[in-house]
Amino acid sequence: MNQKKIYSFDEAFEASLKYFDGDELAARVWVNKYAMKDSFGNIYESSPEDMHRRIAKEIVRIENKYPNPLSEEQVFELLDHFRYIIPAGSPMTGIGNNHQVASLSNCFVIGLDGNADSYGAILRIDEEQVQLMKRRGGVGHDLSHIRPKGSPVNNSALTSTGLVPFMERYSNSTREVAQDGRRGALMLSVSIDHPDSEAFIDAKMEEGKVTGANVSVKITDRFMQAAIADESYRQKFPIGSDKPEVEKDISARGLWEKIVHNAWKSAEPGVLFWDTILRESIPDCYADLGFQTVSTNPCGEIPLCPYDSCRLISINLFSYVENPFTDKARFDFDKFARHVALAQRIMDDIVDLEMEKIDLIMNKVKHDPQNEEVKSAEFHLWEKIKRKSGMGRRTGVGITAEGDMIAAMGLRYGTAEATEFTVSVHRALALNAYRSSVVMAKERGAFEIYDAAREAKNPFINRLFAADPQLAADMQKFGRRNIACLTIAPTGTTSLMTQTTSGIEPVFMPVYKRRRKVNPNDSDVRVDFVDEVGDSFEEYIVYHRKFLDWMKINGIDTERKYTQDEIDELVKRSPYYKATANDVDWLMKVRMQGEIQKWVDHSISVTVNLPNNVDEALVDKLYIEAWRSGCKGCTIYRDGSRSGVMISVSKKKEKKDLAQAEEHHTPPPFPQVIDERPQVLDCDVVRFQNNKEKWVAFVGLLDGRPYEIFTGLQDDDEGIALPKSVVKGKIIKQTNLDGSRRYDFQFENKRGYKTTVEGLSEKFNPEYWNYAKLISGVLRYRMPIEHVIKLVGSLQLKNESINTWKNGVERALKKYVSDGTRVSGQQCPVCGHESLVYQEGCLICTSCGASKCG
Repeated sequence: MNQKKIYSFDEAFEASLKYFDGDELAARVWVNKYAMKDSFGNIYESSPEDMHRRIAKEIVRIENKYPNPLSEEQVFELLDHFRYIIPAGSPMTGIGNNHQVASLSNCFVIGLDGNADSYGAILRIDEEQVQLMKRRGGVGHDLSHIRPKGSPVNNSALTSTGLVPFMERYSNSTREVAQDGRRGALMLSVSIDHPDSEAFIDAKMEEGKVTGANVSVKITDRFMQAAIADESYRQKFPIGSDKPEVEKDISARGLWEKIVHNAWKSAEPGVLFWDTILRESIPDCYADLGFQTVSTNPCGEIPLCPYDSCRLISINLFSYVENPFTDKARFDFDKFARHVALAQRIMDDIVDLEMEKIDLIMNKVKHDPQNEEVKSAEFHLWEKIKRKSGMGRRTGVGITAEGDMIAAMGLRYGTAEATEFTVSVHRALALNAYRSSVVMAKERGAFEIYDAAREAKNPFINRLFAADPQLAADMQKFGRRNIACLTIAPTGTTSLMTQTTSGIEPVFMPVYKRRRKVNPNDSDVRVDFVDEVGDSFEEYIVYHRKFLDWMKINGIDTERKYTQDEIDELVKRSPYYKATANDVDWLMKVRMQGEIQKWVDHSISVTVNLPNNVDEALVDKLYIEAWRSGCKGCTIYRDGSRSGVMISVSKKKEKKDLAQAEEHHTPPPFPQVIDERPQVLDCDVVRFQNNKEKWVAFVGLLDGRPYEIFTGLQDDDEGIALPKSVVKGKIIKQTNLDGSRRYDFQFENKRGYKTTVEGLSEKFNPEYWNYAKLISGVLRYRMPIEHVIKLVGSLQLKNESINTWKNGVERALKKYVSDGTRVSGQQCPVCGHESLVYQEGCLICTSCGASKCG
């Protein structure tokens, strides 16, 4: 048996750095997220070339089951250097990876048939959500089946609690599931017809609530018409019922304005134009056979029926532009057509690979050392997914690098000319993907329930047939291999490896500035900036990779150092000028999305980025234009809006508390105590385990006694990167330019250089942050440490992950209790006497000698 070579992180990083031509971010992302690893973190691939060989071998293994198979070299050339075809994260990680038992699907939707608002049904959905997330899938489900608040129920509660408590439950479950260094992803949706939809829309406006889910409202054409006309609108439960149990008349305009306000304020809820989704959906032609669309995946680009799933692939549009950034630029539609057909073929192969993965998952569940009652729920879940996925063979071919393609063609993103061109590309994508699916139906067989008569009135199918009558004739003769084929996903980290713009989005910034910390005593070091605590930084310019290509093609020196004025002039000369995420005409972007949507059978993940100073009227106008333009959904993000909600809540509370304190002559509340904090505190670093995650606590000390505590994830992508050797340092209070405060941790490395971890207070899940503020508050008022520990232990927390975190914080604080301190009111679990004392952070019974540590 051949022993696979194991690479160190540094070996893989260096090989990948060379592969990506010196792009450190791309190399680091690939090694951390996509290189094949086992459960111990051993790395078995040195660069993406190894990964692409692995994927190509598996694709060809499936190809050889069918007529006219592709060769391994053909597949590898399509994948190599992320030039043409890029599998999404789950397929890229999981194909040919025998070290983990995980699904290749990026997205799932779940939902029980029939009356599903009992506690049993709600808890079953919760369980299924977690089971899918632990296999790396993002999950969506709809809450419209849950009866509204105050409805009578046949249990001791007497009336229903409504939607919001269950939103929080599902959100917490998402936060508890780790997926190889990242959190699970969840979409919760509800129909605008539901009497509790207003509470759903408001749920995330409270700080710390529903932090583990995206939320979207399913909006009907009838509601939009009523909102625009300022008419009354009737909600009911069950939604769609001719004999509802609950009816409620509301002002459509009033509820619409709340949706607009909350989206302006916090970027949520998103809106799903549900009638457009259902009207255009090909799978809904088979609704009575189980393909009725009920919700979407977490990013909204895949509307799905219950227990269906989808795998994703993107095509790098930039690679089809010949002579990019010149007046001879042209798009190679012939090569593009060939590659789209192959991408659709590879996607169908991945469906077969997913069936194999599901068999492995089911086999593992079957042989797990648990009782049958526990295992049966997960096993039955995967049975349902296998049946639905195999029946429809749904695929998700999409694109990335749209923004770079437009710039390379000498067009400006958001203009009418650019929109006309890009629509022609998406039309070609749709026609060639569907042609490929028809060819595969002839060679491999159509999807199980294909019926041309059912699809005869579908607008999307009729659009294809009008554009290509031969496609219509062939499809009606041979059928189609896949029930639906296309989507446009965000392609977040994968676009870092293609080194292009993401998905359908424009470039975020073509040139920007970064700072790198330096030791001013080293030779040949340039110090451009010194912060408040004396750390030195060198500033350097980062170029978007395709902007750099534009410079090289146009004879502009890429090695010299440019001033900011010179950089501004370069950007003005480039096709990226006035074409960044914050520059594009917002209404044109929405209309462009609507035009492209006509050639995408699923949906499009796209965000309209707005500056902070826009008003709510613009958001209202954008949403209405998105509906009228034929978009299936719309998400807006106003710069700073997410953090703005949290800031406004805390600021208002601080002012209110101070005013009440002055009025009643009471001691000032917690925020006033912060102002008395010294700028610099000594700090101990305490590490602990939170479930399977590694966490770290920073305990700020005043005169050697705990004064405050911060905690965060250790070595997570979005957490705190800290060498294991660091056990002490300083916590430094900083004031940002906007007047807000942050707390940085500073330590000296082995060579004596100071290193700063910025923004400890920003490393928190808000649920942990609230409890940490409570603990810090009582520490600052000098409550005895043993009583603080007792307070922490008494917190009644439903979330198991927070309980594990709580135990870690207790352990961190116990080291500061003086030896011999007696524990009052607590009996020894062995002898029953109240004779417990602290000794070196452990509880010792002075009567029988029993001890408990940790």
